[in-house]
Amino acid sequence: MHELIRDITLCILFAWGIGLMAHFSRQPLILAYLIAGFFIGPFGMGWVKSRESISVISELGLIFMLFMIGLEIDLKKIVRAGKVILFAGAGQLLGGCLIGALFFAAIGLALGSGKFDAIYLCVACALSSTVIIVKVLYEKRELDTLPGRITLGILVLQDIFAILFLAVQPSLDNLQISVVLISIARVAVLVATALVLSRYVLPKLFHQIARRPELVLLGALAWCFLIGEIAERLHLSREMGSLVAGVSLSTFPYALDVTAKVTTLRDFFITLFFVALGMTIPIPGLSVIGLALIIAAFTVASRLLTTFTPLYLMKQGLRASLLPAINLAQISEFSLVIIQTGTAANHIATETASAASFAFVVLAVLSTFAMGRSDQIVRGLIGPLKRIGLRDLDHGQGGEAKGEGHEGGHGEIRRIVILGFFRAASALLSQIERQNQSLLEQISVVDFNPLVFRTLSDRGLHVIYGDISNVDTLVHAGIGKAEIIILSVPDFLLVGADNEKLVRHVRALNPTAKVVATADLLADVDDLYAAGADYVTVTRLSDAGELYAVIEAVDAGLLDDKRAEMDNKLSDRREVLP
Repeated sequence: MHELIRDITLCILFAWGIGLMAHFSRQPLILAYLIAGFFIGPFGMGWVKSRESISVISELGLIFMLFMIGLEIDLKKIVRAGKVILFAGAGQLLGGCLIGALFFAAIGLALGSGKFDAIYLCVACALSSTVIIVKVLYEKRELDTLPGRITLGILVLQDIFAILFLAVQPSLDNLQISVVLISIARVAVLVATALVLSRYVLPKLFHQIARRPELVLLGALAWCFLIGEIAERLHLSREMGSLVAGVSLSTFPYALDVTAKVTTLRDFFITLFFVALGMTIPIPGLSVIGLALIIAAFTVASRLLTTFTPLYLMKQGLRASLLPAINLAQISEFSLVIIQTGTAANHIATETASAASFAFVVLAVLSTFAMGRSDQIVRGLIGPLKRIGLRDLDHGQGGEAKGEGHEGGHGEIRRIVILGFFRAASALLSQIERQNQSLLEQISVVDFNPLVFRTLSDRGLHVIYGDISNVDTLVHAGIGKAEIIILSVPDFLLVGADNEKLVRHVRALNPTAKVVATADLLADVDDLYAAGADYVTVTRLSDAGELYAVIEAVDAGLLDDKRAEMDNKLSDRREVLP
């Protein structure tokens, strides 16, 4: 017992120390934890030698990590995902697994007779890292963009696929239809039990203890270990049970509160899991390094093929098809979980598991840099892809442009031009439609969102597909002929530019147009006027006026009237981006 406490102390100290170095050098923290584990483990300095300690630390971390992954799976979002995400996710998963199984079997990895290296690797390579992707997209403020939503939707489908694989995994060496059906039946019993209890029992209990944070936390942990133990009795695994516990808990009213309270504990045990995983990685030989590089190269190539292709075939455009493929080009921490379960079941060779871990590390670093520069990478790829014959959404509408956009197929640029289309522009068009519909005929929109392009085109509006941060797009769109140019997208959503740069570009191309820009910060207003804007909107001011009017309505007892007024404004609005 004292040895276990000493080992956990070493894990935390070195994870923190190397984590600080990773933070200051802007490297993924998961990489730091793996290095810390390797350094203090039996293949490094040998300070932690007990296999039992490593096993206990790893299993606890794994249980909590899967519990939290389950809590973050939103089943309602999957139902509302739409055909683009569903088809893209299915194409990526099925295509990745099929190509992976063939590829890894072709290079000589086992595919039967009690060894399933190729199967485990093809599944591992089909999954992407939720931790890395969400962190980078959040920092880039791209979670709410179309490529961001597609990426997150595919991640959720990958998690569900991993759950199904974990259900079948114990029976791989005796994979008969009856065995698979029994495994699925056991999972169904486990899921049904968890969902019934979380729907009809847990809400009442948590309602009673909602004001006692320590009991809420204890209740969540008790639920996690209870479902894990039920899974163990059903001949599944505690890890599988903890994942189901999290998913079932995500559907009930106190899920957000539970997630907030368990997060700190989750981070602690996830750290232990990755440190313990690092302890199991031996010093690699040339064969392990070679296999790791092959796995990493295959992951990137297969992700580009299986993610880009279905999105492109569904006419999402080159940009919206490439960005999710770049975002997803790494191996998931969930993949390491699957590899670990395969090692424990003696389904996969230690050398193969070590190579997968090294491939994870390599891709964790490379994909973080690639995602940070994804827009530059996409711009560099679009030209060559067009030259080899791939068509973008702007193909055949007035001739090929020299830039990424060109004039659309509804005639020349109109008197009013909206550069970039997000929620403010969507609301503006809806307002114009309600108050002065004839004005729509005088408006052109320039944007690279395929949903915006198709929806506006279907409504008969003049829309130009192109990247507004590209000066060639502005030139070939005919910005020089516009009378009013509106920049309604805030800086944090603009890609490759900001409002000040756009104003300068627009003013250089059209000295006489009236330019309306948007400021995120009050300090930006003067800079935008200095750049050449004629009017600058500050959305926080209109928001503040609306909120003050609500306070006045409450004080006057007229909140119902105020709400009716808002309901009237919202009724019958046909917004492109609701």
